[in-house]
This record gives sequence, C-alpha cells and structure tokens, in this order.
Amino acid sequence: MKGRIFLALVLAGTVWGETSDAITLEKAFQRTLENNPTIKEAKARLEQAAGRRVELRAIAYPDARLIVPGGVQGGHRAGEKSVQPFAFVRGALRQPLFDAAIPASYRLSNIEVLLAEQRLNVAVFEQLHVARTAFYTALYQDSLRALGEAQRRRLETNVKAQTDRYVAGQADRQAVTVARLLEADVSPRVQEADRTAKGALLKLAQTMGGDLGPNGQLPVAEGALQFRPASIDVEAEAVAALERRADLKLARLLVQAASEEQRITEAGYYPEIDATFSGDYIPVSEIRRGSEGSARRSDDIVSSEARLGAAYTWRVIDNGRVGGAVVGQRARREVNELVLAALEAAVPRELTRLQNNLRALEARQEALGKAAVVAEQTVADVQNNLAQGLASQLEYRTAESSFLETQAGILAAVFQQNLSLAERDRITGRYFQFSHDTAGKLH
Repeated sequence: MKGRIFLALVLAGTVWGETSDAITLEKAFQRTLENNPTIKEAKARLEQAAGRRVELRAIAYPDARLIVPGGVQGGHRAGEKSVQPFAFVRGALRQPLFDAAIPASYRLSNIEVLLAEQRLNVAVFEQLHVARTAFYTALYQDSLRALGEAQRRRLETNVKAQTDRYVAGQADRQAVTVARLLEADVSPRVQEADRTAKGALLKLAQTMGGDLGPNGQLPVAEGALQFRPASIDVEAEAVAALERRADLKLARLLVQAASEEQRITEAGYYPEIDATFSGDYIPVSEIRRGSEGSARRSDDIVSSEARLGAAYTWRVIDNGRVGGAVVGQRARREVNELVLAALEAAVPRELTRLQNNLRALEARQEALGKAAVVAEQTVADVQNNLAQGLASQLEYRTAESSFLETQAGILAAVFQQNLSLAERDRITGRYFQFSHDTAGKLH
C-alpha cells in the first residue's frame, strides 16, 4: 500500500521552545498517519473489503456438496449376513450457466474495495486537517500568551516607576493603584491564551494517537505562523479538486454501487439456468434397500450411479418482491446522485469564498501593520511622559490597549490566513491520495 502526501507547509524555522517534546507540523502529520485510531480503523476495513469481494463473487462459483451417510444394516434374511455395516458417498454440484446478477456482482465487488480505499483517503485527509488546525491554534494561542507576557512586563515597569515617583513625592497613591490594576487586567488574557493553547495541544495529541504518559505531558508545537501573500485560481483549483478529492470519489463510487445493486435486484426478473451433477458412490456391494415391488431380489440392491442435467427457474409473476426492491434501490441511487451533485457544485463556491477571505485578510494585515508602528511609538511616547508626570494613567492605558489590540489583530490575521490555506488544501484534496491501483491519477 503506497501513498503520497501533499502538504502546504507555512511554518518558519523559528523554534518556540527547545524541549524534548517539541513537535513540528510534518512530524505531527507523520504520527497521525501512523497512530490515529480513525485511520487505523479505516485500514482494517480496507482489508475486510477483500473478504467482501469474495462473498459477492461467490454467486458465479460452483456449489459443491458432499454427504457421507453410514450405518448398520441388520436382520435375518436368507443368504445375507445378520449384521452388516454400510456407508456410501452422495455428491451434488451446481454450476450457474446464466444469471443476470453475476456481471453486476463482479463489478460491485471491485467497487466495494474502491469504496474502502476512498474511505481510508477521507479518514486520512480529515484527520490530517484536524491535526493541522490544532497545531496552528496552539501556535496562535502561544503567540497571544507571549504578547500578553510582554505587555505585563511593560506594565510591571510602569508600576515600579509609579512606585518610585510616589516614594519621591512626585505622584499620589492613586497612580500606583491604577498602575497595579492595569497590570492585573492582563493576567486573565494570558491565562485564557494558555488554557486554550493547552486544549489545542491536547486535541493534537489525541489526533496523533499518542500516549501522554504518567505525568500527562503535552507536546509542544514547534514553529511560527507567518503571513505570506496567497491567491487562488478558482477555476483551475476547482477542476483539480473535482478530480482529486477523496470524498467526491467516494460519492461517485456510492452512486456506482447503488446502480450495481439495482441491477442485481432487477436480475430477479430474468431466468436462471444451472448445470447440475449428482451421484451416489457405493463402495461395497450387496447393500439392499426396502423392496420396491419387484419379484427379483437383485432389483433391491443399491449400486453407484451418476446423473447430469440442467435446472431452469424463472419468476413469471412478480408479486412486488422484486419490483418494490428495485424502486427502493433506485431511490437510494438518486439520493446519492443528488448528494454528489451538491458536493461538486459547492467546490467553486467554497474556493471563491476562500479567495475573497484571503484578499480581505491581506488588506487587513497591511492596515494593521501600519497601525502597529504608530501604536508602538505612541506607547513609547506616553510611557516617557508618564515617567515624567506629563501624562495620565488613562492616556497610558488607552495607548497600551490600542497597541495590544493592534498586535492581537495582526496575530489573528496571520492565524486566519493559515487556517484559510489549510481549508484550501482540504477543499482541493491536497492532503493525501491513495495510490493503490490509481498511480496514474496522482498529481
């Protein structure tokens, strides 16, 4: 079993913590492919599909049966032993010559295997997408935590400065109290970001199927989210997605499977012709059965024999058993066709939505980048004025809040863009492509 992974990596080489549990996105993908329970279950079902193929094809195979009766024949008859054991072999063989369900069953058996393959594909790209989203979320929340920690350090410096001014008699106690309240306001943000990051790491660990160990130690996401200009060729990507996406292939196979099942059901309208062979093998002689009215005792002797022939069956009047089943199968096929059509029609719409979202994020990031420069300079000026008693705590709080919101907005734009790129890879089916019997279709 071979496969190929199509990744859109957006991580830089920056390391956010050198620990033994640090994990990159590529390593997270690898562990997910190896240990994810959903993927393991899909692989097991793929192996099970081979047995299902033999079961569906059995309709065309010969049906052979062998019976070996045995016993003891006793009694008192002239010229015979009083007690005599006996045994013989009775066999029957039926070989279908004509059955309208056989071709459809053979096609359905192959489709069943392809269905299992595509279900494995779907499980793979869904779980990889979950791992990627959790990884990005952990990096984003860790960035927010680091931003809050940096602001808290600045506010600690402000508290120290106001305390020194209070001791020197240049400020009142209220200034010190307000400075401490500003510092305390940052703690809930830092704690919330840390808690959300740990939740994302826990989701990542579950997706990778890893063991947290006795201490429940979570992995550490290694890397940094980056913003880079990106655009989508909606028309070209839509065409590629329709050819490549595993869930669309699965939906098409379900339509084909429903059509073959309908043909198998419709086979009840047609006759069945079987070649038959049966026979009895008597290993010993002088085995008798009850008298059949003949005056000669030799007529009662059982001997080996063989019979050849053909059996012909045909349902002439349909009492609704076949017709009703056909109607039900046709309805299931039509439902599958409608679902497939809806999935295919949604692809260009989703890509257009992502394209518009990426353009909006690019404009937002550019505007926030310019605002961040101004906000940072404003904070520095207000902080200097505050140390000299030329600015109020309200001005400093407003400047710090503006700077924090601007920086958080930049991080959010970077995070949303990476999520959009991950969603693009999910929509276009770039994560994984099962290659068994489909090597020529890989891109």
